[in-house]
Amino acid sequence: MGKPTGFLEFERKTSRAQSPKARIRNFNEFHTPLSEAEQKKQGARCMECGVPFCQSGMMIKGMTSGCPLNNLIPEWNDLVYTGNWQQAFNRLKRTNSFPEFTSRVCPAPCEAACTCGLNGDPVSIKENEFAVVEKAYADGQAGPKPPKIRTGKKVAVIGSGPAGLAAADQLNKRGHSVTVYEREDRVGGLLMYGIPNMKLEKHIVDRKTSVMAQEGVSFVTGADVGKNKKAADILKNYDSIILACGASNPRDIQVPGRDAEGIWFAVDFLKSTTKCLLESVKPEKSARQEETEGSLNVPMPVSELKDGAYISARGKNVIVIGGGDTGNDCVGTSIRHGCKSVLQLEMMPKPPQCRTADNSWPEWPRILKTDYGQEEAIAVFGSDPRIYQTTVKEFKKDKAGKVCAAVLVSLRPEKDEKTGRTVMSPVEGSEKEVPANLVLIAAGFLGSQSYVADAFGVKLNSRSNVNTEPGGYRTNVDKVFAAGDMHRGQSLVVWAIREGREVAREVDQALMGYTNLM
Repeated sequence: MGKPTGFLEFERKTSRAQSPKARIRNFNEFHTPLSEAEQKKQGARCMECGVPFCQSGMMIKGMTSGCPLNNLIPEWNDLVYTGNWQQAFNRLKRTNSFPEFTSRVCPAPCEAACTCGLNGDPVSIKENEFAVVEKAYADGQAGPKPPKIRTGKKVAVIGSGPAGLAAADQLNKRGHSVTVYEREDRVGGLLMYGIPNMKLEKHIVDRKTSVMAQEGVSFVTGADVGKNKKAADILKNYDSIILACGASNPRDIQVPGRDAEGIWFAVDFLKSTTKCLLESVKPEKSARQEETEGSLNVPMPVSELKDGAYISARGKNVIVIGGGDTGNDCVGTSIRHGCKSVLQLEMMPKPPQCRTADNSWPEWPRILKTDYGQEEAIAVFGSDPRIYQTTVKEFKKDKAGKVCAAVLVSLRPEKDEKTGRTVMSPVEGSEKEVPANLVLIAAGFLGSQSYVADAFGVKLNSRSNVNTEPGGYRTNVDKVFAAGDMHRGQSLVVWAIREGREVAREVDQALMGYTNLM
């Protein structure tokens, strides 16, 4: 431990966010990093405790506690404090393929499990991770490092999200020749089209995949395996195949009026905005410049969506169905479009402000979190957009068949006598009609789309995920493996990276008879 009393001497600090009314004027990342001197102090706060829960990656009561990648957090926190940035990057990269992604989009279960957080503020682990990887790029340490020897083995990875990229990165480093097939026009999967620019600017994804390409990974875009690309050809030409297509089958809601025009899945809404920005916008401002205040009565995004080829919320009353991260992203994106109003519906009760007695450390804290989109809605419209214990009972259409209103109904928790589980039941007489010109369904996903699995002949389980051997990634089809959300169901980016690394190890073992991958 570099500073035994660091957690007593220094307060937790994180990067400064632009004010909501300033940042909604564009689609850029909006945090200004700490200075190097301040970042070292944050590294000094780590106690390097005897049992580092931060890197445990345990599941407690069905929730993640600590880092699923088992990052060597106390080690690189200490190296940040002492200014040994290159060593810190080397330690970070031993367990994490993409710290440039996780330091931006991970909800940081490591911090929730930090021992400092038991009686105070946790170490700013995510900020330290960001500082380490961005300094590595600035200093040239994160550049391409192609393998010196090739094994002659060929591996195909279907899907270029975090799991597919992690598997490709590991197997390429081992010396195998890896080709990644992506059905979209750009590489990145969820990272490219599922997460909005405000959380992860797309040049960050391009920067890493460019490094991977220079290291020897081949990327083929526009290749929709099972449709315009034959699975039989891939099976014939590769020694191993990894399916990593994500959990891309969105959960729908079935109520009267669902067929009205103007009701979209969240993923389609977010993708349309990102795609339009990539094709038509050159941001006027740097992503992390100093904040400038200005009068702003109605959100008017200055980073124009020039070609108009996107699902627009401008001037509309927006309802977002779903209280999770994707729902929050829809709120923030709608405000940047210039929506007239926005409501976010959450079926479950409002979480408490602080941990309850049955939610003790180091469990993931089930407490109220106000994310960036909700902060922006409060700043623009004067109130939190979230309505708890509420869902849609019916959509109403105008004469043109477009959605014009939604009938909401309150819910209350009740115990199901057959299963013993708590269910949310409608409250009779609580119906309320609200205006709605755009409805975005962010209710999660129901497993993978089956056509890729069908093309390869692999079996699915009862949850529509690819079925594999217990504790492994091998499917019922010879030399075909599966990983990521397609294998485990909808989850965190950090879990996808872990599964990508683990399936790479299993594939390497199958190809070579042994493996030295971590």
